[in-house]
Amino acid sequence: MVLQTSDIPGLVWAYHFQPENRKALRMPNECSRSQLEVQDGFVWLHLNLADARVPAFLETFPGLTEQARTALTTHDTHAAIAAEDQLLFGTLVDFQREFDADTRDIAWQHFAVSDRFIITTRLQPLRSIDRARAAIEKNAGKYSQPIHVFETLVAEFQRTLISLVLEMTEELNVIEDFVYDNTPRDERRRLAPVRRTVVRLHRHLRTVLTLMRRASAADDEDMPAGFEDVAGRLTNRLEAVDHDVYALQERARLLHEEIDSKLSSETNRHLYILSLMTAFLLPPSLVTGFFGMNTSSLPFAEGVSGTLYAVGFIVLSIALAWWLLRRAGII
Repeated sequence: MVLQTSDIPGLVWAYHFQPENRKALRMPNECSRSQLEVQDGFVWLHLNLADARVPAFLETFPGLTEQARTALTTHDTHAAIAAEDQLLFGTLVDFQREFDADTRDIAWQHFAVSDRFIITTRLQPLRSIDRARAAIEKNAGKYSQPIHVFETLVAEFQRTLISLVLEMTEELNVIEDFVYDNTPRDERRRLAPVRRTVVRLHRHLRTVLTLMRRASAADDEDMPAGFEDVAGRLTNRLEAVDHDVYALQERARLLHEEIDSKLSSETNRHLYILSLMTAFLLPPSLVTGFFGMNTSSLPFAEGVSGTLYAVGFIVLSIALAWWLLRRAGII
């Protein structure tokens, strides 16, 4: 009798790895729970947490501890890696993947690894998960243990980071060309999303590196077989890309400071021009204000040349202001 897909709720895919035959067979979507209990090799089970029945299914999954079940079903948005009772479990950062395009939106993948299985869960489609599956279907013979699948997941995340670093480097190059152009432009609006993404990546990378080192320092009886070597390789990979992300963060910060400096210089230049105009126009304003008073005995009130004399005083006041500004070294 063929069971329905609901027998394994939230099933995205399941693979049966057979290291002796160097194969990874994808199980049918309607496979039953009993088919997951393989006698040879191990199983990779990938579940969608959008199905509310997944937590109940994992409650009865053999080989999982309470902490591992919690890690697989949590909705926390921070990285976590722990090793206990020959299980490695936790949460890793990843990037969402739409049906027609990759995105830079951060998402989370949850995992649990033992010597008999690897279980991964997620809410949204993830870039690293899909790339890891493609790598497995291309060369299944290199995966002799579940921990090797975990290594591929993290390695694909690192490759995704490298591609993002290259994309954001190109964006910074374009912004930099405008910033150092003769015509000043405010590129802070274009720079802000890049800085925000880089800062978040650097923060999550440092957290994952710290957790990876701490997990690799756990007691041997708590770690799954082969994790110590895998952790060393993954730490080196993540440290290398973290240096690139940090350099990108510093470059974006310096570029933001350069934009602020140029905008401040431009603002100061405008204020300088306005200050000069005020200095030149203030003396004539005093002259016109004096002759505009409605009082008796004003000079040049009688006769036909008073206006000419007033204009002369205005010109003389402008010349005097110019001379004083030159003496003071302002212009």
